Amino acid sequence: MADAVPALTIPESELAERFVRSAGPGGQNVNKVATAVELRFDIAGSPSLPEPVRERLLAKRDRRVTGDGVLVISAQRFRTQERNRQDARERLAVFIDSGLRAPKKRIATRPTRGSKERRLGAKRERSTIKRGRGTQRDWD
Repeated sequence: MADAVPALTIPESELAERFVRSAGPGGQNVNKVATAVELRFDIAGSPSLPEPVRERLLAKRDRRVTGDGVLVISAQRFRTQERNRQDARERLAVFIDSGLRAPKKRIATRPTRGSKERRLGAKRERSTIKRGRGTQRDWD
């Protein structure tokens, strides 16, 4: 059975939302109503994240994480503000979920005798092909 991952809840007070005009679909509404959501979550300063999870999330090379350790998610896929808020929160949940599980340690293995022989045989073949390409000199 796989390791059970503990449930993690982030209080509303740690999330900062800003509503801006969307570049997505919306017809005439697009120029009038701020339907896009910019969700900010301070990974580095969040007291609800366990330390190992925080380290894993900050170590990710994700363009949405700023240099200060703040995750910025911009959601503008939908026409309504509420659907974009929901979308941003779902994407935040997926991002945090990706840091909950520790990656498996790699177990070092040694190449088999057959794989070594195949590799060396291929190198020899390649060598003879390349040796045959050079200019043919007649030494006699």
